[in-house]
Amino acid sequence: MPRPYRRHRHANPWTERITNHLPAPSTTLTRRLADGTIYPMTTTTRHVPRLALFPRDAGINSAGHLTIGGCDTYDLAKEYGTPLYVFDEAMLRHQCREFVKRFGGRYPDTVVCYAAKAFLTRAMAKLVMEEGLGLDVVSIGEFAIARSVDFPPERVYFHGNNKGPEELAQALDWGIGRIVVDSMHELNLLNELAKERNISQDILLRLTPNVDPHTHEFTTTGVLDSKFGIPVSTGQAEEAVVQAMRLGSVNLLGLHFHLGSPIPETAPFEAALRVVLEFAREMKRSYDFDMVELGVGGGFAVAYTLEDNPPPIAVYADAIVSTMSNLLLEQSQLPPRLTIEPGRAIVAQAGVALYTVGATKEIPGVRKFVCVDGGMSDNIRPPLYGAKYEALVANKAGEQDVHTITIAGKLCESSDIIVKDIQLARMAPGDVIAVPVCGAYCVPMSSNYNAIPRPAIIFVNRGNARVVRRRETNEDLYGHDEL
Repeated sequence: MPRPYRRHRHANPWTERITNHLPAPSTTLTRRLADGTIYPMTTTTRHVPRLALFPRDAGINSAGHLTIGGCDTYDLAKEYGTPLYVFDEAMLRHQCREFVKRFGGRYPDTVVCYAAKAFLTRAMAKLVMEEGLGLDVVSIGEFAIARSVDFPPERVYFHGNNKGPEELAQALDWGIGRIVVDSMHELNLLNELAKERNISQDILLRLTPNVDPHTHEFTTTGVLDSKFGIPVSTGQAEEAVVQAMRLGSVNLLGLHFHLGSPIPETAPFEAALRVVLEFAREMKRSYDFDMVELGVGGGFAVAYTLEDNPPPIAVYADAIVSTMSNLLLEQSQLPPRLTIEPGRAIVAQAGVALYTVGATKEIPGVRKFVCVDGGMSDNIRPPLYGAKYEALVANKAGEQDVHTITIAGKLCESSDIIVKDIQLARMAPGDVIAVPVCGAYCVPMSSNYNAIPRPAIIFVNRGNARVVRRRETNEDLYGHDEL
């Protein structure tokens, strides 16, 4: 079982935070193998550059096995089966605190909302709640998961481009903190539903600033030609502000934008802030609109491969806070509350996917395929976005005798390739491959394609492991069917 948390006081817009002490990266831990052997585990990382992509305390133990959260990953694979998603709880908490520290230290009136769509289980919702963060949800299902652990509804922001009347009604009945309105249709519908309940709902208007974030076209959301948000340049955003201020059952607190994900540079945030803050000034001048809250979304990039070099959290914080502060000063506007919504940057590196090696296929002079027991059913990102990953052989993590292989999934699609042309230690059936930076979007976008059950998910912390979502069974696959 995980060790108990210790309580500490922290400056936070909402609540006391519950924290636990993180082990130092050099801490020596022990782990018992399935055969009863106990050995020390170290965090030696020399000669294995890919370890930098794994959770912060990842290392190689005396058995030559990859360790995460004080646990031997090969041992975890044998104990819990594969495919297996392993999350380092200490790193999850560290990333939550990093965003609070880096943004809050530069702009005290900052609210950090975790973007639930990146990865959400009841355990993750509870962890986010304990860390004092808010929650950005895009469906009533995500809010239901949060509600199941008594997540405070006033700390929840409800996003989405087509919220239905039942969803909005439930959100109102649950006392949700903010609804981020995405269209005039939603604005009028929400007002009617709130009026029926004799309440006034706090809202933000999601704007489209027409800024290209220089990311994949499928994950670009802030350009004019997008299904998300209310465009500024067409005059529709101005109409929405006027309508929101006129309606009696919504309370327009501020504005919001989200540009896409992952955004590998700070310039798009700076450009969008100039557009939105100038718009806010015009709305103040024309309609006496006071912006008391500004949401800048998320989309902070992470490194998936050794070639990736995204800005650190502190660099994003510097760029966003300094740009906003300077523009507010120039425009003589009062500083609003700042809301950010990191998702990927909190969970991506904390999560590792484990697979067991099965068949191999070598085509002389062409390619050698090493097949594993998962694939696009649990990680659709490579075929969908062309996403690239690194990998290690978990039980041969430090071996230098390598060859070039392609890691192929078991799904009946030629595009089911996890990593193409990577140099890894020589493998045999039964070896375990670990793929890092799988904490974001792999689990939420998983499917039962080919009627494959979804994998189990475990949290590891200080040598302990716990199941936070059990592996699906064959019975789960047809449990909702009717004859």
